[in-house]
Amino acid sequence: MTVDDILADLQAKIGDYTPAFELRLQAELAYEIGQLKRQRNAIILGHNYMEPALFHSVPDFVGDSLDLSRKAAQTEKDIIVFCGVRFMAETAKILNPTRTVLIPSLEAGCSLAASITAADVRALKARFPGVPVVTYVNTYADVKAESDICCTSGNAAAVVDSLGVDTVIFLPDEYLARNVARDTGKHIILPTLLPGGNITFQDTDVDYQMIGWHGRCEVHEQFTVSDIDAVRAQFPDVVILAHPECSPEVVAASDFSGSTNTMIRYVEQTKAPRYLLLTECSMGENVAAANPDKEMLRLCMVRCPHMNQITLQMTRDALANIQYVIDVPEEIRVRAARAVQRMIAIG
Repeated sequence: MTVDDILADLQAKIGDYTPAFELRLQAELAYEIGQLKRQRNAIILGHNYMEPALFHSVPDFVGDSLDLSRKAAQTEKDIIVFCGVRFMAETAKILNPTRTVLIPSLEAGCSLAASITAADVRALKARFPGVPVVTYVNTYADVKAESDICCTSGNAAAVVDSLGVDTVIFLPDEYLARNVARDTGKHIILPTLLPGGNITFQDTDVDYQMIGWHGRCEVHEQFTVSDIDAVRAQFPDVVILAHPECSPEVVAASDFSGSTNTMIRYVEQTKAPRYLLLTECSMGENVAAANPDKEMLRLCMVRCPHMNQITLQMTRDALANIQYVIDVPEEIRVRAARAVQRMIAIG
């Protein structure tokens, strides 16, 4: 594609809310990235939360973390550029040890991934010996290495059910764990934080089947039932979709809950007067651009500060300079790979 071809495509998709001069600059960057991608024999993976200009121009594949994990495992390219946050790039490296994996910004972290350490997982396993550990893919490689199996928001309940056991440790997202506990009929207990970073459990004398953690997504925890009530008061016919990293109260007050890919398919396959997505706000813009015939409410102002680190310019620089290479120590990678591959096998 030429710069003009890319520009025309961006104008059709996001031109209604992006200045023309900015679109031209973005099209020129996207063209340069395309040239570099071919020269470097690279593949670009773009998460659903990427900014619209990037999302709709340079990725070879876009999707949620599970979908992109599958694409990473299947690629034969020499270089993988992961337009997402660090734990996603680590997962690509875990599945592709001989390939170069790049992330456009080292500042692209994650509040969930930062909420738990490998030492925390080992302490939980010592406290609850023999209980299998299900770890959300939104974690760093050393935490995955301490786990029996990983999951995503899209397959979490299926992963828990696949273990065929009465009790599981589910880490680290408190809200996702509580939503999965509800879906799978399990009673969950959560730790109490003590001074010095220690934890205790106050209710281990009751019947429980899931042990959770205190991590939360700094984006999804901001949505409230009051937000939903205010939107419904103004738009009574709106269909509200919530990510399962939202609180159980928000999920219950919404019309549908699912992973980012599941929400996208829901919008594509249904016809409602209007929709509102309770998730990272760039995704709402991306879904709106891909579904011009659907009315999407743009009431969300919640942007992930980590996903926001990834831009077209930084993606260009990553490929031009082969910079911000992701490495995972082999001993950790091998153990983490088992947990990730078990997740992928479940689908």
